[in-house]
Amino acid sequence: MENDLKVFSGGANPGLAREICEHIGIPLSRLAASRFSNDNLFVQIQESVREKDVFVVQSFTQPASDHIMELMITLDALRSASARRITAVIPYYSYARSDKKDAPRISIAGRLIADLLKTAGANRVLTMDLHADSVHGFFSMPVDHLTAMPLICDYFRDTLDLSNTVVVATDAGGAKRVGRFAQHLNVSMAIIDKRRISDTAVRQGLVVGEVSGRDAVIFDDEISTGSTLVSTVETLEKAGVKRIFVGATHPVLCGRAVQNLKEASITEIVVSNTVHIPEEKQFPNLKVVSTAKLFARAIQRIHTGESVSALFREEPAQSAGAN
Repeated sequence: MENDLKVFSGGANPGLAREICEHIGIPLSRLAASRFSNDNLFVQIQESVREKDVFVVQSFTQPASDHIMELMITLDALRSASARRITAVIPYYSYARSDKKDAPRISIAGRLIADLLKTAGANRVLTMDLHADSVHGFFSMPVDHLTAMPLICDYFRDTLDLSNTVVVATDAGGAKRVGRFAQHLNVSMAIIDKRRISDTAVRQGLVVGEVSGRDAVIFDDEISTGSTLVSTVETLEKAGVKRIFVGATHPVLCGRAVQNLKEASITEIVVSNTVHIPEEKQFPNLKVVSTAKLFARAIQRIHTGESVSALFREEPAQSAGAN
């Protein structure tokens, strides 16, 4: 049946797509993307996809609008080329942060992008660690929601003395996610009392939980500018932690993030490869774990009609739309 399976990549993270194909045991399928003189995108599928089961890997990373538009055009091209089923594989769905109407006269862009994916030709979506679980409800198609949490947990389990470790949530909003992380490691957790001042600035207060003299692992779904993370590190230092580690699925690393993280008192930062990290953004204490095998297994299960939820070691019910 693998002759009927094809995996394409957009321009956001071709390295991850190639690694996924290596685990599946198939070549990365060919497409050509370019721009016309008026800056319009042009995508051409360079092999037959008629009656094939097609997967397109594309993260919504900078420049996000370009990558989203490239994905939409690719989906439409595949539909026009008579693909039997098209799955949008979106390791990082950045618009999951726009999940509610929290200001007057704004768009809930996470829902808008979900609608556009269906209009463009996607029959289902495969993604990882959405910022808000409510985004599941924005899709009118099956959504399989993977998590990199077990991969990051395994890394810390192999490298840390967990008997003296506490997992920390950067705010109350992330407590549920961090609670699952702490449960997976079988350690206690703490929460930082945070007040957001603006999109890039936060004010932090007290630590709720015992952290003094212990190693702390700050866990979050993504690292954007790093401002929240740096504030959390400073708060934990004042509370008397021993060493500080960080785990996050999506290393977005925008703005001054790299400089902020280099200057912070962090022993090690562990992230996944859902977002491509260019060489200029890499630094010595940044460790990247690969999600390729997990995505490959999920793609194979979707292709063969097997359960995707069986891949989850900690919460079998996380996959919406999986059989």
